[in-house]
Amino acid sequence: MAKAICFDMDGTIANLYEVEDWQEMLDNGSSLPYLMADPLYDMIELVKAVKDLQAAGWYIEVITWGSKAANKCQLEEIKQAKLEWLQAYEFPFDGFHCVKYGTTKAKTVVKYETGILIDDNEKIRKGWKLGETLNPSENLIEELKKLL
Repeated sequence: MAKAICFDMDGTIANLYEVEDWQEMLDNGSSLPYLMADPLYDMIELVKAVKDLQAAGWYIEVITWGSKAANKCQLEEIKQAKLEWLQAYEFPFDGFHCVKYGTTKAKTVVKYETGILIDDNEKIRKGWKLGETLNPSENLIEELKKLL
């Protein structure tokens, strides 16, 4: 049975909302806030936990939205910025999905029989129909270790 752990980025592993003037920059078409965001966790610990999960047979997917104001061209720039952020912190993943703001996240990973969503947005977690959800503010690294 194929199983996945699906990570949101903004507010979940990347601290976008603490970047000064992030909303204004995004509204003006800049993808810079995505590159400026600090991690929300000790990335050495998080990366180790994720790699251990991959070794145990879990697929790791990143499902993240673009900004509300992004057009198709800007969404591609946002995608590249977010990929660059993940690569800078050596975050391991098997699939990456940067989708239009508001897209139903479960629709991007329909190939899995079960999936755990890790997302800071309670509304999105409540709409997840592929399995469990985790609130990243509840000691995420320890919760991931429990899945091993």
